[in-house]
This record gives sequence, C-alpha cells and structure tokens, in this order.
Amino acid sequence: MHFVTERTWSTAWSSIGSKSRQHSEATCTYLQVLPRGGPPMPSRMPTRQTIAFGLELARLREDAGLSRLELAKRIPVTRSYIGQVENGTTRCRREFAGQLDKAIDSGTAMVDAWDDLLKSSRYPPWFADYPLAEGTASLLRAYETMFVYGLFQTEAYIRALPLDDAAVEGRLRRQAVLERENPPMLSIVLAENVLWTRVGSTVVMREQCEHLLAMSERENITLQIAPTAYYRGLEGPFNLATQPNGDELLHMPAARGGITTGDREDILHMVGAFSALQAHALSVDDSREFLRKAVVRWT
Repeated sequence: MHFVTERTWSTAWSSIGSKSRQHSEATCTYLQVLPRGGPPMPSRMPTRQTIAFGLELARLREDAGLSRLELAKRIPVTRSYIGQVENGTTRCRREFAGQLDKAIDSGTAMVDAWDDLLKSSRYPPWFADYPLAEGTASLLRAYETMFVYGLFQTEAYIRALPLDDAAVEGRLRRQAVLERENPPMLSIVLAENVLWTRVGSTVVMREQCEHLLAMSERENITLQIAPTAYYRGLEGPFNLATQPNGDELLHMPAARGGITTGDREDILHMVGAFSALQAHALSVDDSREFLRKAVVRWT
C-alpha cells in the first residue's frame, strides 16, 4: 500500500466532515468534453472517500503550480469536471486517475489514492472509513483475540485465511503505513490464544511468530501478550486510530460485519478498558520471551 504524505491525509481527514456539510445542492452540469478511457461516473453527493480523493488532487495540482483550467487542458477535460472531482461530487474512473498522475507528474499518487479510497471492492462498507484513518494515524491501538493483528500478519498468514484476492491485496497495502517516513506509534495487545491458533501450516505459524518478535523490537511498537482471562470492559477485539489533530476512529469487528464509529463515549470507554488490559498483560520483555517460546512451539 502506498499512502501519500501524512500531512496530506491528515488534512483530508479533518476537512471531510465540514466539506460534506458545506456542499452545495446546485445541479451539476453535464460534461462537454469526456476524459479519455470512457465517460466519467455520474455526479453525486460527496462521500468521505470522494472528498479525501479530491483534496489530494487539489493539493498535488497546487503543488505543481497549475490552475484547474491548466490541468483540464492537459488531459483534456472541462475545468468543471476537475472541479467536480476536487469537490468530491463525482467518482472518477481509475484510468482518469492515471491521466491525472501524468498531467501533474505525480508518479502513481492519484492511482494509489484511487485504490485506497475509491475501489469499492477492497473493503466492506462497514470498514471502508477505517483504512483511511489507519493510514494517516499518529497512534494505533488494538486488541486481538483470535488472529494476529492485521498490520503484523505475514503474507503467508494472510493467504492462509479465508479471504478473496481483493481482501488480501487490501491488507497487504495497509501494512505500508509501518514503513512511512514518520510511522505511527503502535500499542498492540494479542490474546495468548492467538499464538496457539493454527492458521495455515506449522511453517506459516513459526514464521509469523518470528515476524511478531521482529516487530516488537521496533522503537515505535509496543507489543504485549495478554494471558487467557476475562478483561473487564472488553467484549471482543477492536482497532483505534488517533490522528495528529486528536481525531479518533474506532473499529470493532463482529462475526457478521462490524462497527466503525467516532462516538466519543464509545472511544473513551475503550481507551479506559485498553489501559486496564495493558496493566494486566505481560510486560514487553516478558511478551518477547513468550514469543520466543511460541517460535519453538511451532518448530
């Protein structure tokens, strides 16, 4: 997964809510000149994803010193269509994102943004907002009770899970946040049974435990193992992404779908429960020793 700069997506994330409320209900005009690669998708009310994509386009266009009209002439499309994309009122095609990259000399930035934000098959609807928040976060916290934390899963482990190709691709792309120039801080707790739940072969499990051990050595990662027990306030796994500006998004998986919310009360409850969990989990050093034993167990 390639995420563009932390500044860009953080700005996009914090701007999305206000832009949605400020969106005009004026009727969008039809295009006079269609982009190469097929007609555009119909204009519509903006979503978080289309607004974030549009903000990224506007930033890259301005960095290139181009007006909307100048960019439109390079493709060519009408200036109004560029405006619709930047305002989030239309979902352009992936081919058009490629044309934008060529026009503003941005490598694959817009194609990657399209894949991250607009490719509808990558994430289920109830999860769609979370990868965006995860990719721009300054702090990630998670508790996993059945499977290894997604960003720490090896490719072999992922492919051993019952996932289709789009889901596998999406999970691998999400892991690029760990290689960012300024990666987020991560505080992750794995339930003990995660390490004993076989996914794939014994070789897959050994390599996965070795990878977890390596991840635990990174300065920005705190990885703890929680002994099997009841932990008050936690009814299951969760993921929490905190942005540089303090905004937070909570995702709680469930057997059938899940919940993604920014509700402050829910988040405060989960933060408190997570702090108590960390206090009862093994220390970082003891967790590493536990992981070493797991490596031996799967050898």
